[in-house]
Formats: sequence, C-alpha cells, structure tokens
Amino acid sequence: MICNRAYYHCGVCGKGSFPWDQEVGLTDQNLTPGVERLATLAGGVADSFEKGSELLDEMAAISLSESTIQRTTEATGRRIAAAFAQGQTFGEGKSWDWYLDALGRRVAYASIDATGVPQQGPHGEKAEGRMAYVGMIFNPLPDSERVFERLPKPGERMQARYVSGLYPLAEMGPLLRQQAGQVGMDYADIWIGLTDGGNGLESFLETNFPRIEVVILDFWHASEYLTKLAKMLYSKDEEKAVAQKEQWKRILKEEGGTTMISVLENFSWPEQLPGLKEMRDEVLTYFRNQEHRMDYPTYEANGWYIGSGAVESACKTVVNQRLKGAGMRWGETGSHEVCHVRALYRSERTQWQAFWKRVVNNKIQMSTN
Repeated sequence: MICNRAYYHCGVCGKGSFPWDQEVGLTDQNLTPGVERLATLAGGVADSFEKGSELLDEMAAISLSESTIQRTTEATGRRIAAAFAQGQTFGEGKSWDWYLDALGRRVAYASIDATGVPQQGPHGEKAEGRMAYVGMIFNPLPDSERVFERLPKPGERMQARYVSGLYPLAEMGPLLRQQAGQVGMDYADIWIGLTDGGNGLESFLETNFPRIEVVILDFWHASEYLTKLAKMLYSKDEEKAVAQKEQWKRILKEEGGTTMISVLENFSWPEQLPGLKEMRDEVLTYFRNQEHRMDYPTYEANGWYIGSGAVESACKTVVNQRLKGAGMRWGETGSHEVCHVRALYRSERTQWQAFWKRVVNNKIQMSTN
C-alpha cells in the first residue's frame, strides 16, 4: 500500500517535515507505532537482531533490516529508562493479593542479583564485562507446604515486577521501590528479602526496604559450600561424599546455621589431606559471616521461602538468554537498553501493554502513571 502525504519545506531554515507523520506517530525510523512495537519485541526476544529481523518477516511479513531492528529495540529501552528516571511506572497502580504466611500475615518478597554481560571495546576489541543487576518484587505462588489461605487459581502465574540494567547498585533502589509502591507492597504485613549473599545485596535491601523482617540467605547457595566441602573430604569415594553432603544439608535446614557451624567446628577432620583445611576454613568463615541469615527452621515454620531461585531464574530469563549467547559482545549503552526491554517484557503483561498504549494526536506519548 502506497501512502501519499504532503511535505512542507522552509525556505529560511532549509528544513522540511511531513506533518502527517507526526499525527500518526511515526518513529525516527519511520515506523508506525504498531510496527515499532513488533520490531522491539522481535529484537528483544529473538536470539539476535538478525534473527529478530527474520522473525518479524516470518510472523508479520514486515521486512526490516537487522540494523533497524537494533536501533528500534535500543530506542525503546532508552524510553523505558528515561521514564523510570522520572519516577514513572506503567499502567494503573493496583495492590496485589499477597499470599499469607503460617501466621496469617500477608507477605511480600524483594530480591536482587547480578549477572555478567560481555562487552565490546573500541574497534571491536573484547572489553572487560559489566554487571547487570536484576531486581524484583514478587508474590510467589504457594506450594504444597505453604497453602495457608487459598490455592492458586488454574493458570495463575507468579506476580513479579523486574528492573534491570547496568546501573550502580545504589541507583537500583529508587527504581525497585517505584515498582513496589505500584503493586501495594505497603499493604503487606511482612516484607522478606532473599539474596545469594553477594557483596552489598543484604545492605541494599535493608536500606531501600526498611520494613524487611529479614534478608534470608538462599538455602541452596549455602548448601553448595557444604557440597564442595564434602567432595573434598571424600574425593575418592563419591557415595560417601553424597551421603555427607545430604546429612549436612539436613542439619542446616532443620537446625539452622548456628548448629551447622558447631558441627563443622567439632567434626573429626583428617589431617594432611591437601586443600581440606583451607576449604574448611573458607566454609566456616562464610557461615559465620552469614549466620544471622540462616535460621532456616524458623523461616520454614513461618511459611517463608528460603530459596532465591526466583531472582536467579530472572537473571537467566531477563538477561542471560538474550545478552549472553555464544560469541556475543555488547556495547555498554546497547546492553543497558536491551536489559530494560527484557525486564519490562518479562514483568506482568499489563506493564508491557501499558507502555505501548498511545494517544494519537500531535503529541504522541506513552500512557504512564
């Protein structure tokens, strides 16, 4: 279909314009709002911008170059980042129906983690990688051990809001609090933090979410230290290593970090086993530093989650699946922008839809709250 529209040229300044383009909301790449949305989606979810171009052609018979897909996707990421920087959120604010813990209290969860993104330097040279943070506010579905009020409805999914980018850790705080405010985190009775013990993550959550009851150390992350120690203790007997690991994990989960430390301190360690003393000291140091976050029997009795699997999964789905493919290297700006696209798309569907809701007039704008 060919569309004819008027072009106006200024003889004084030498510039021209197509007023109709502004009325219908054409982008800088001369795309309609609908095609811009599809191009961003293709660039954000496909394995690469090249595959995004192929996907768009296959699904919608729209032929755009790889570079156009890239520019469009990154431009969308810039708009999302700019909106967040201005304190905007997308769509109508609505409090989640927070699930209850064993004491009948509504529980809200916050978590944050980081994942590396490979970078490309000048002239295509490999550069030192950057860390992309992924923060989330979420309302996990009850499992078989944590049904204290109601079962999830058929097809119900975990409610989650994600924020991601190559931000300094401190700058993630306001962005994550904005999302928490829009979903009614203030109406929850208890706030719980979950992290894997990464540097600065506990203090980040406590500073930005001062009502947090406790920042729980991910049980499975702590268990990995016991697994490595058991493997070194019985390096020549896999069956004994597995049995020892399972015994220690049971103690940690059922009796907590304090008891686990005492068990390790009083264990009959063999002498002259290369590397064992160093490994034991490393594990003990880690457990002593994290002891205040390892009261797993109490957490379990309260019906709280003790694993940070949700945010670790978010690191994979929001960042890794798109930005850490084989041989990929990114520019700092581009990777930052794509993180925003991915985080918004992986959040509640209403967020993505609200971002693309537009008013068609001479001031095309995002519908934000």
